[in-house]
Amino acid sequence: MNFVKTFTYSSILAVLLLVQSCTSQPGAGQLKNGDLLFVTAKETGLSGAINNVTQKQKEASFDHIGIVEKENNHWYVLHAAPKGGSQKQDLTSFLKDQSDDGQKVMIYRLKSDYQKSVPEALKKAESMVGKPYNFNYILDDNSYYCSDYIERAFRESKIFTLEPMTFIDPKTGKTNEFWTAFYKKKNLAVPEGEPGCNPNGLAASEKLERVGEL
Repeated sequence: MNFVKTFTYSSILAVLLLVQSCTSQPGAGQLKNGDLLFVTAKETGLSGAINNVTQKQKEASFDHIGIVEKENNHWYVLHAAPKGGSQKQDLTSFLKDQSDDGQKVMIYRLKSDYQKSVPEALKKAESMVGKPYNFNYILDDNSYYCSDYIERAFRESKIFTLEPMTFIDPKTGKTNEFWTAFYKKKNLAVPEGEPGCNPNGLAASEKLERVGEL
C-alpha cells in the first residue's frame, strides 16, 4: 500500500512539474529553435518613423526583431535593443517588455530548406552578445541595431541581404522629417542609399514563413 501511495504521489508530482515547465514561459509551446520574433510597430516616435519608410506589407508592420534559443529547457531571445545592447534575454521578460509597450509579437520561421542554417546562426548571435546598440543605424562592426544583429547572425548562410536604406516618406517623396531632425542632432548626413536592413525588410523574405502570434 505504501508503495502505491508513494508511486501515486510521485506521479502527481511529475505531472505538476511538467505542467509548470510548459506554462512557465507563455506561448513557448509553439516555438522552434531559431524562430524569429517580430515586434509590431507603434504609430509614433522612432518606431513610427522606422515603419513609415520601411513597411513593405500591409499586414506586416514591425520595428524590432530577435531570434529564440532553447537552452537547458528554457527559452531565451537574442536581440539588440536600445536598452541593454546586444543581449540574451529570458523569453518571459522579453514578452513582458513588449506587452508593457502595447506591442504584439509575431513568430516567423525559416522554411525547411533553410533550417540547416539555424545552429550556426545561433552561435554567431551568441558571439555578438555584449556589443553596444548602434544608435546611428549606419553599419558598424562594433555596435548593432536589431535587424543588423539578425542579418549578421545569418550572414554566413546568406539568408538575408543588405539593401540601400531609404528615409523617404512615400507619401511626400521627401526625406521623413523625423529622420532629418534625428541625423541633424548627431551632425550626420541622412544615410540615404547606404547599405542596411530593417525588420520589415527581413519579414518580407521569401525564405521565411509566418507561424502566428506569440
